[in-house]
Amino acid sequence: MVPWIFYITKTGSCYAAPLKGGILNMKQPNYGNWISKTMMQFLWTATVIFLALSLLFTYLFQVKILAATAVVLTILSAILSVYHQVCRHAFSFTGRGVMSGIHSELLNHLSWNGNGTLLDIGCGSGALTIRCAKAFPKAEITGIDYWGAQWNYAKEQCEENRQIEQVQPITFIKGDAATLPFQSESFDAVISNFVFHEVMTQPDKRKVVREALRVVKKGGVFAFHDLFEQKILYGDIKALVEELKKEGITEINYIPHTENMKCIPFYAKAPWLLSGLGMLYGVK
Repeated sequence: MVPWIFYITKTGSCYAAPLKGGILNMKQPNYGNWISKTMMQFLWTATVIFLALSLLFTYLFQVKILAATAVVLTILSAILSVYHQVCRHAFSFTGRGVMSGIHSELLNHLSWNGNGTLLDIGCGSGALTIRCAKAFPKAEITGIDYWGAQWNYAKEQCEENRQIEQVQPITFIKGDAATLPFQSESFDAVISNFVFHEVMTQPDKRKVVREALRVVKKGGVFAFHDLFEQKILYGDIKALVEELKKEGITEINYIPHTENMKCIPFYAKAPWLLSGLGMLYGVK
């Protein structure tokens, strides 16, 4: 018989792994990161190139203006590289676990008993979907994503992560959040995290919110987290909330500036990272 070892990660996930020949054969889920490896490779490569140019212009070609320019670019590139490397660690599920913390906050505002069906819009690598499966083990869960080329996510990745996490079967399908392939009022609960602003097929992000609400059953619950504080995307979010109430949403609540939640460190609140966030949740 092959012995097994159970271990717990920093984010609280528990895994079982076989011990073969005295070696622990561990395989953790791959949930990716908001700051991709490709982006980090680009930043560090740029830093090395600028450093090489500064050395060439200083010692070989001896062109002071170009050397000074290259040195400044090297310093700026290095600062950006270090900053994004630190943020990447913060966002990682095996690092500081910011993404995991945000998922926890979102689930805390989904007032649901777990009986019925749940949809995760923009499931990506399946991280939030699987988190929902753990929180609601009796639920029938679906994750949908476009899995565009700009993200290092895939349906196969979601399936593998689900198997590693050993949760109940989840249906992962490809689809567009702007035109969900479901009939109206199909799900008892609908959740989405940091996705709506990425939907390129619908420039009016308010319509993306309405499309998500369309598939929620009457009396069902929802929790959406996105760049709701950014007026260029959503206009006056408070006005949108009032419009949704008039359109028949039974209960809708809004939390502004969720980038201030405790799980998000101050250095991750840059305008191009976590800034202008908000959470919509309630009952249809």
